[in-house]
Amino acid sequence: MNYAETIKAANALTKLLPFLSVNPTKEDYQDALDLVEYLIEHDPDNPLIDMLTAKIDRYENASPEFAEFNARVASIPSGVALLRTLMDQHKLTQSDLENEIGKKSLVSRILSGQRSLTLDHMRALAKRFNIPVSTFVGD
Repeated sequence: MNYAETIKAANALTKLLPFLSVNPTKEDYQDALDLVEYLIEHDPDNPLIDMLTAKIDRYENASPEFAEFNARVASIPSGVALLRTLMDQHKLTQSDLENEIGKKSLVSRILSGQRSLTLDHMRALAKRFNIPVSTFVGD
């Protein structure tokens, strides 16, 4: 392996993709998101996807502009976050979960953090969505 050529190639890539540099800007971040979307649609096996998504993840976790969002996400119990995601993916309303959780008002209280999912709720939801019960249990 020729290290000098590798360094030269990495520097050239950083010039083409400033987001890979040490101090990317918000515009570089948006460009990286757009490029990842393009690559996923047109060249899903491209190794740039892994490089960019790792850098995007670090940027989103460290950037002050995402601090409030990251704090909100961290405060949501993982079971509730999973439930929200499943509801979104399956286009479900709170009323659609009556068999698994109960009345719409109870689902609303769980989603707002006023109540917790019980083990019975988790079992019923796991059965409905064909996923392990453990996926609803927090870290």
